[in-house]
Parts: sequence; C-alpha cells; structure tokens
Amino acid sequence: MCLTTLVTQQAPDFTAEAVMPDNSFGSITLSGYKGKYVILFFYPLDFTFVCPSEILAFNKKIAEFKTRNCEVIGVSVDSKYSHLAWKNTPIENGGIGNIQYPLVQDLNKEISKTYGILFGGSVALRGLFLIDPTGTVRHSVINDLGLGRSVDEALRMVDAVQFSDTHGEVCPANWKEGEEAMKPTAEGVASYLAKHSK
Repeated sequence: MCLTTLVTQQAPDFTAEAVMPDNSFGSITLSGYKGKYVILFFYPLDFTFVCPSEILAFNKKIAEFKTRNCEVIGVSVDSKYSHLAWKNTPIENGGIGNIQYPLVQDLNKEISKTYGILFGGSVALRGLFLIDPTGTVRHSVINDLGLGRSVDEALRMVDAVQFSDTHGEVCPANWKEGEEAMKPTAEGVASYLAKHSK
C-alpha cells in the first residue's frame, strides 16, 4: 500500500454546494478562502453518532477560530438538503441545530476522493486539513470512523502554524500559545532541550 500526504502541497481546489450559516444554499470555492487559514474537516454521514459531537464541538469554538483568521468548513457525502434537515433537527432529537459554519455536500464523493480519505467507496474517514493563507496544507490528521477528533488540538495547530510563520521558530511537542519555542538550529534545539528535558 502506498501512503501519500497532502502536507506541504497546495490543497486540492473544489467548488461545491453547501448549507451556509444562515441556512441558505450557496456555492463554496476553496480557493476563494485564500488569505485566511482554513480548517477543512470531513465526517462520514449526517444523522449518525460521533459526527454531531464533533460538529457541535467545532461550533462551540467557532469564535476562537475566527479570532485567528481561520474559517471552518465541514464536508460529508450527504446532500445539502440532508445537511439542512440535520440543522433543522433539535439537538435533543439527534440534530445539530444552527451551527455557524458551512456544511458542504460531496454527493459524487469527488472531494473526499481527491483528499485521499474516501473509505470503501462510500463515506469519508474523519480527515482534517489545516490550510494556510497561501492555500498550502500545513497539517492533517485522519481518524477511523468511530474516533472523534480534538477541536482543542485543531486550535493548537492553528496557533503553532501561525507562530512559526510569524517568528520563524519551530514548535516542540505539546507546545501551546505563550510557551517558548525553538530556533531551528542545532544550538537552538540544544538550548531548548537543556532547559525543558528535566
């Protein structure tokens, strides 16, 4: 089996129909988000079990993403009509309520296939791609169908990419905003490890 990654590559562009935050239908082109960071995340299906927990968790932190000049976009192989029906279903009845970021339809499964996460020809794995303002994929994570992702980790990675881009330093394991990073030199790494390895 040959594994490939989109990290360091230009994010595959697409234009697709979506349900927008105001519940209208609209068309989204990924390249239209250049100049912003984007969290593009895929989930298997509407009206399932792990999916609403992730969608609601992203929605709960949507303001934090926006303060980082980062947009969130969800994608599944469902239709825009299914997305809207799910949004219109109360949370207590298994719906997702009025989430405030777009849900893209991928009925022909082409977006999922292009991003390398189409599973069994039918649904997308839980793929997440962090795209920078130039359209380059800087981080990705792919989970099996039953494993939900960490929204806090997605925010941490946005912070790390932005810090690295701004300061030219690299972010060590478990780095969080406000913590010391490393200069990308042998001396910088040695200095950091001498201080933090005890």
